[in-house]
Amino acid sequence: MSKQNLADMIEAFDCLAAVGFTMGAEWQAVHEICQAHEGEAPFDWGHALCHRIEGDDWNADYWYRRVGKRRENGTVAEEWSAMRAELATHR
Repeated sequence: MSKQNLADMIEAFDCLAAVGFTMGAEWQAVHEICQAHEGEAPFDWGHALCHRIEGDDWNADYWYRRVGKRRENGTVAEEWSAMRAELATHR
């Protein structure tokens, strides 16, 4: 995993956050980044969050399990905030 790829995912999620985590071009951009790096934990976690946003809890839970995490009860914005803070340690 390159630091640039991780930075690209963070930037894409920030753009998605700016539009209120709604489905659309920003969501698609994040999803494509995550799919391109399948098997790398930060991107699989991002993939889980994408499917949570989509409302596909079954698929989201699959990706959460792949990274040893669970879907939390908080908001998507809260999860992104925590995820962003954790990912910052990888940069």
